[in-house]
Amino acid sequence: MSDAAHADVPVLERVPGQERAIAFLRQAVARPHHAYLLAGPEGGGKTQGARAFAAALLCRDGGCGECRDCRLALAEKHPNQSVVEPEGRDIHVETVRSEVWQPAYRTAPEPGRKVFVIREADRLNPAAADVLLKVLEEPPADAVIMLLSARPDELPETVLSRCHVVSFLPLSEPFIVETLVGEGADRMRAAVAARLSGGNLGRARRLATTEEGMAFREVAREALSLAATGPAGGLTAADRVLVAADTYKKELAGSLQDELAPFLDERGRAEDAYRAAIRRIEERHKRQVRRAERDYVDRVLLAASALLRDRVVAGIGGERELLLNPDVPVADADVREVPDATAGLAACEEARAALADDVNLNTRLVLEQAFLRLAPRAA
Repeated sequence: MSDAAHADVPVLERVPGQERAIAFLRQAVARPHHAYLLAGPEGGGKTQGARAFAAALLCRDGGCGECRDCRLALAEKHPNQSVVEPEGRDIHVETVRSEVWQPAYRTAPEPGRKVFVIREADRLNPAAADVLLKVLEEPPADAVIMLLSARPDELPETVLSRCHVVSFLPLSEPFIVETLVGEGADRMRAAVAARLSGGNLGRARRLATTEEGMAFREVAREALSLAATGPAGGLTAADRVLVAADTYKKELAGSLQDELAPFLDERGRAEDAYRAAIRRIEERHKRQVRRAERDYVDRVLLAASALLRDRVVAGIGGERELLLNPDVPVADADVREVPDATAGLAACEEARAALADDVNLNTRLVLEQAFLRLAPRAA
């Protein structure tokens, strides 16, 4: 196909707010480089851009956005597509070897290109980065590798130098609100979601449009209320968060069959051509389930931090426009609460940092410590 044939790539046009990045990717569809680094802040659209670019590369019509190839690629379920994510804190060498290096040099399950996406690529440990570098130095002609990172400066220079860098800029709060409203969300809920998301459009979309979107905040509100009753309440608060996290984990674990459905025959058996793709999906799903508790707890602690921050803002007489949760009443807060709310916010953020830095920490103990620190201080 000629470059002109790719002037309009419908699947890429659906990525909002990143005109320059999308213009670059649109021109790359016809003759793609072997490796790209999509760099920018969390929630700016890197993941959506990577999915859309993958669809354009795998689609026989160059990214129509409607065909089977596009639908599977956008859902990250295409048999020729592999997605690598951190397992715990790092991306390990065996993961890169089995999910990038080996399939890169094999025949693809279906005719066409092979696409590899590495999320949070700055978490590649040195051995994993070395294996990836070997692929980048001698790339197969039919493979395209995309690295995604909010911290591209932490990637090895040897890896960076072999990638075309595509920069994704931060999204403004008004842009996120208007995008969500344009998608049918209620304006007030869209405004709350945009404020809570910190510029992360994907997170804002989940907050504004799904039933479970605000569930993390409701769990956080309950935990703060329990912690306010004293040490026993702090321990109960930690338990409630873990029970909710366990429910979330079980629901995620049960979603595997839906992910595998496109590759099974009418009797529910794996088709031979897709066994490798199914194995990759199963491994990725296992990693997601293993991370599920930590991810859920982190979101609850983040919501608790936002609620406590609002108590500080209200206590010092800040305007309502400064609140992260403008729909949650904080009218009774006063300046006497500020030191306690500030200490509680610090406890939540320290717990988040501890769980992010050390995957071997006992989540229950970290939560209990945080909520016990909140207990004597909560209003």
